[in-house]
Amino acid sequence: MTVVDALSTALLLSGAVFFLAGTVGIIRLPDVYTRLHALTKADNLGLGLITAGLVLQSGSLPGAIKLALIWFLVISNSSTISYLIAHAAKKSGVMPWRKGDGKR
Repeated sequence: MTVVDALSTALLLSGAVFFLAGTVGIIRLPDVYTRLHALTKADNLGLGLITAGLVLQSGSLPGAIKLALIWFLVISNSSTISYLIAHAAKKSGVMPWRKGDGKR
């Protein structure tokens, strides 16, 4: 195993851990706002690490550029969709969770 392979494997596994953390955040957190925060932060970083690991293995500049473009588009769409979901929740009267409210 070369150094590039080892680094790529470490990046891919780290990305998977961040995806797992985002999934746990969706399940465990109490309201839509905190769930959105956990999901977008963990998944964007997880996808970035996975993309970096795949770029190391791509072997070509066009492949690396395509992977980076995919990551950029996902980040752009993720932030837009998260805003729209939070805005719709606020508009429909969903109140943010406060400490002491208990789990919803």
